[in-house]
Amino acid sequence: MYNLVMLETASLGDDVDLSCFEKLCNVTYHKKTEKKDIADRIKDADIVIANKAPMNEETLKDAGKLKLIALTATGTNNIDFEYVNRAGIKVANVKGYSTAAVAQHTFAMLFYLYEKLSYYDDFVKSGAYSGCGRFSSFERSFNELEGKTFSVVGLGNIGSRVLSIAASFGCRTCYYSTSGCHDSEKYERLGFEELLSQSDIISIHSPLNENTRGLFGLKEFEKMKKSAVLLNLGRGGIVNEADLAKALDNGTIAAAGLDVVEKEPIAIDNPLMKIKDSTRLLITPHIGWAATEARARCIDEVYKNIEYFTTGRDRNIVRS
Repeated sequence: MYNLVMLETASLGDDVDLSCFEKLCNVTYHKKTEKKDIADRIKDADIVIANKAPMNEETLKDAGKLKLIALTATGTNNIDFEYVNRAGIKVANVKGYSTAAVAQHTFAMLFYLYEKLSYYDDFVKSGAYSGCGRFSSFERSFNELEGKTFSVVGLGNIGSRVLSIAASFGCRTCYYSTSGCHDSEKYERLGFEELLSQSDIISIHSPLNENTRGLFGLKEFEKMKKSAVLLNLGRGGIVNEADLAKALDNGTIAAAGLDVVEKEPIAIDNPLMKIKDSTRLLITPHIGWAATEARARCIDEVYKNIEYFTTGRDRNIVRS
């Protein structure tokens, strides 16, 4: 049987079953693996399952038997493709497993911010509502989604699902294609400058690459509506976090919801950590993809990728 090493089981959680891989391989499990330990742990592996662990010449050069890196993610930022292609190591990723979960989390974040829910929850629980003398309270104004312009950056599976939900709320639905390759008859395509100036909500669902790194900075925030909400459920490096902190502090934009940051877990000295007002900034710890059902689908997809490999076939192989 093939020798399979799982480097980061903690990235999948303790509430999902990983034993399926034992049907195909001799499996060694590691809850977490530091960079310095990768080379030793995979030196006899035929297959490695990884998430964020760097897969490059430094970590892979002594793994002479390694033929497949099976990622528990769609993104491939941790792969040095120049080296793995030269070494004859295949890389397989997973796609589509988290579409429903990320779309759901997008709107959970949006409504929390858009309707000032943290303020009103605190208003009730603090006792202020009990003593206010009226049945309702609307000190913090909020708006309907109907009629607003909801735009996504990145029209992949997730971006498309998000726009379909936005359409059901009566939004004008638009997108910006960072690659320039996506066309849609269903949704309105905008240039980047148009997206910034016209959108009430911008939701990022694109990968981090040369087209998207640092895409949103102070000059972009200054072109957005003061009432605009920015959501990032793509990758942290797409948004300049210091600039976002300034934009939120200065009221340049109304609010932001982030499920991703450039360094994960977030650094304690990240300027965003100083913003405690949850009506302006909501940060979740990269959980948009992590619904129980989505993680189970992820494992099933990785299993199928490995099953194909063990029978001499390719599935979801990424070349670069």
